[in-house]
Amino acid sequence: MRKRGLATLSAILVVGSLCAGAPQPRAEAADSGGGAGSSTGLGVDLDTVTIPELQARMADGSLTSSALTSAYLRRIKAIDPTIHAVLRTDPTALRQAAASDTRHRHGATRGPLDGIPVLLKDNVNTRGLPTTAGSLALAGSPPDTDAALVTRLRDAGAVILGKTNLSEWANFRATKPTSGWSAVGGQTNNPYVLDRNPCGSSAGSGAALAASLAQVAIGTETDGSIVCPAGMNGVVGHKPSLGLVSQAGVVPISAEQDTAGPMARNVIDTALTFSVLSGGRAADGPTNPGALRGKRIGLWRLPSLGPDVDAVMARTAKQLRTAGAEVVEVTPPYQQRLSELEFPALLSEFHRDVDAYLATREGPRNLAELIEFNRTHPAEQTCFAGQELFEQALAAPATTDPEYRARRAELKDLSRRSIDETMATHHLDAIASPTNPPAWTTDCARGDNDVIPSSTPAAVAGYPSLSVPAGFVDELPVGLLLMAGDHADTELLSLGAAVERRLHAWRAPRYLPSVGTGASR
Repeated sequence: MRKRGLATLSAILVVGSLCAGAPQPRAEAADSGGGAGSSTGLGVDLDTVTIPELQARMADGSLTSSALTSAYLRRIKAIDPTIHAVLRTDPTALRQAAASDTRHRHGATRGPLDGIPVLLKDNVNTRGLPTTAGSLALAGSPPDTDAALVTRLRDAGAVILGKTNLSEWANFRATKPTSGWSAVGGQTNNPYVLDRNPCGSSAGSGAALAASLAQVAIGTETDGSIVCPAGMNGVVGHKPSLGLVSQAGVVPISAEQDTAGPMARNVIDTALTFSVLSGGRAADGPTNPGALRGKRIGLWRLPSLGPDVDAVMARTAKQLRTAGAEVVEVTPPYQQRLSELEFPALLSEFHRDVDAYLATREGPRNLAELIEFNRTHPAEQTCFAGQELFEQALAAPATTDPEYRARRAELKDLSRRSIDETMATHHLDAIASPTNPPAWTTDCARGDNDVIPSSTPAAVAGYPSLSVPAGFVDELPVGLLLMAGDHADTELLSLGAAVERRLHAWRAPRYLPSVGTGASR
């Protein structure tokens, strides 16, 4: 029953994307590195083409996975030196593509991802290919086995194109980190404005998609690390319900909140990738993506993100109402208490979970050894020297401690109630909020300027969230974050597809060196 629900959603979204067309750019991209356009020689625009359109071309023989993969490899070579999103490409990528071409010729394809190039965040284990979490401590021998989600992608015929940079240790090392920086990969830049930050920790995945360096990418999130990079880089990011995507073989922060999830330039590609990652284990639900009419959406405006973002939310609400949705303003409760409880719980969980992961890899075998490694390797200190979170986690109470257990139980209860009670009180189909402020300037000395509360309720509750492009402040993208109840991923993706088509907010980056300072707050 659950597999049928997600398969139905995917089929309907495919039909919708082919009938309505993919989101189209508002402005032509720069020839030197914006949209791919006809310069690929493929007859498709890599900025806007969807997976269903690519599969239709591969089915009729007018496109091959080998040609598509080669085009993306060329774009990486040409564009990535400007944004530093891709750490490494997989030397077997073209062999994987050739195998997919054989399956297409013989009518033996494995599904919609067969032959589709995918980038993986570099905290996802890949056999024979380095997996570092951005840290030199893991830069030696690659893992012996793939993460479970990579096995799903390979079984579906996807082409593993390479690995993306990330905020080192998924932004759980220092109290004032710089998102998108790692000792292994350096600093990832925002493709829209190069001196602006891509947000973390799935920074490379978000930036690579904005630059059309792959069709889809995989990110991971504990709190905000898929949806914020999606919003700040103008793409789509889905944080699935906890447990729908296996976390086996992914460098952890907390088993209570961690999940991997799909990122893409449109909702249909995101949904198709999620179907593979989850094995079709999303719950059944309404799967008509065409209708906003009659939907009730609670808008959590978050004016603390500034008047420019609030103006984007006001315009968004007007567009949704024009399409027939009912939009009511809401403020989910318990947010202050969640902010007080979450961080101490994560410290205890990180110590437990990173020790278990390090025991499977060569290099430091536990958190204490990792701390010592960072102290004795100056290259780990070139952007910021701190590892205060590591040190606090080492001293945190064990997860067997009664105080910790009470904290996590309260967190789970209040986070779920914050969403469930808000949706029930206002009879909502989803809660919406700004995903992100305009990207701040990247500054190693200052660190991030990233107090963004919208991701926390769904992240802590283990409920799904989905960021879709909503608009721009100057040249900088702002996302709309949709969230709903537990295992409502199918419904959320359906709603996200309708919102995406209505807002029509995506446009290609222009790789500007800088913009005025007004949007940096």
